Amino acid sequence: MDMTSRRTFLKLAALAAPSATTFGSLAAWGLPSDTSSGKPIQAWRTSEKVRCQQIEPPPWRNGAETSAGVIQLDPTQQFQQLLGFGAALTDASCYLIQQMPAAAREALLKECFGGDGLRMSVARTTIGSSDYSRDAYTYDDSAQPDPNLQHFSIDHDRQYILPVLRETQQVNPEIFYFSSPWTPPAWMKAGDSLRGGSMRSRYFEPYAEYFVKFLKGYAADGVHIRAVTVQNEIDTDQNGRMPQCMWGQEYEIQFVKQFLGPALEMNSLDTKVWILDHNYNLWGRVADEFEDPGLSKYVDGVAWHGYYGSPAAMTRVHNMFPLKNAYWTEGGSDFTSPDYTTDWSKWSGTFAGILNNWARSIVSWNLVLDEQGKPNVGPFSCGGVLTLSSQTHQLTRSGLYWALAHYSRFMQRGARVFATRGDLPDVDHIAAQNPDGARVLVLTNRGQDQHVRCAMQDKSLQIDLPADSVTTLVL
Repeated sequence: MDMTSRRTFLKLAALAAPSATTFGSLAAWGLPSDTSSGKPIQAWRTSEKVRCQQIEPPPWRNGAETSAGVIQLDPTQQFQQLLGFGAALTDASCYLIQQMPAAAREALLKECFGGDGLRMSVARTTIGSSDYSRDAYTYDDSAQPDPNLQHFSIDHDRQYILPVLRETQQVNPEIFYFSSPWTPPAWMKAGDSLRGGSMRSRYFEPYAEYFVKFLKGYAADGVHIRAVTVQNEIDTDQNGRMPQCMWGQEYEIQFVKQFLGPALEMNSLDTKVWILDHNYNLWGRVADEFEDPGLSKYVDGVAWHGYYGSPAAMTRVHNMFPLKNAYWTEGGSDFTSPDYTTDWSKWSGTFAGILNNWARSIVSWNLVLDEQGKPNVGPFSCGGVLTLSSQTHQLTRSGLYWALAHYSRFMQRGARVFATRGDLPDVDHIAAQNPDGARVLVLTNRGQDQHVRCAMQDKSLQIDLPADSVTTLVL
């Protein structure tokens, strides 16, 4: 596991000083309604034998632990404030969810977004189609160029996407929606196709208005989109195999500072702008773009994907531009992998690395897909956070689902990540302090059984971590 640059800094500073079920709610998980500090420790675990189940917690013991091999918790050294955790409500996911019987749909949304479930609080939507859609479309699929957007319409989304988004809002009124386009209308692109190609700069002005119309149309239908990215995976066209579009660095700068930013401002829209929406290895592009004050004026932060490169890239950008935010906006499971339902320690270790590098959110890819990774108009077959069988109507919860539960259920919006130090073989650790004062520590053991000690201020605890397990402590 890559040890991040922030963790390296902290280390140096320390030296100086059941997966398949039918529709319905899960059994009661014992989630505390009040996790304020000062109460006894509470603990939950996922391992070979249990799934995010409450366990007997270790007690605090008086006396500081300073020896090697101890995880030191330092709540006085705080970092980023968390926005939340969630998944993508794509065209594909919304379609499958909307086809469910009303009671089953309600149960699923409460399980994922409700106060007694995973408490997801962030969701990604798409501006037009993505590869995980029933068909390829935008909101202005005119056969001829339509710079005045006379054919613009969000009617497609009124069938099942907007109803699911509104129902999700009823379950969690604090849901933070952000949206990404996979492609502009074909007539705006070189190649005149939704699949692949690149943006034509002469259509920057109508494309900015396209964003405005999308945001206003969704708002009129009861859905507030709080942030947008310029383009999903801005540096690839996927060889024309799916809805996608290339944007050169200078194009993104020009579009944001001369068109999109001013258009949002002129229309009094409070929607934030995030750039890149692509992989860690493009951090140099982000740094170059933030050097432009015209772009920087309108950009809140960066949307990051984790397919290539290291999460330490987020720390590099943060160190150069500490006022800009980092958001992790995409990563997903492979449903064909033999450990699709059991790779929770892999994902939890990944999440710890993301949060230890300044990310304010973790949003996985499709919330729900079927057993073939569909609906899908692209070349890839990812798995959903949950798989919905088209034959049996069972839901299968992935290892990613169980890893996410250890974070989203316990770390509240507004929580502050704080320092944890200590290098233990195969053990990842991350901690945050909630607005209510509770401190949440997630320990991930990717190896064999281990006995771990943790210390905070003048007290310590000892805990046994089973092989391949995730343990959350509320302190």
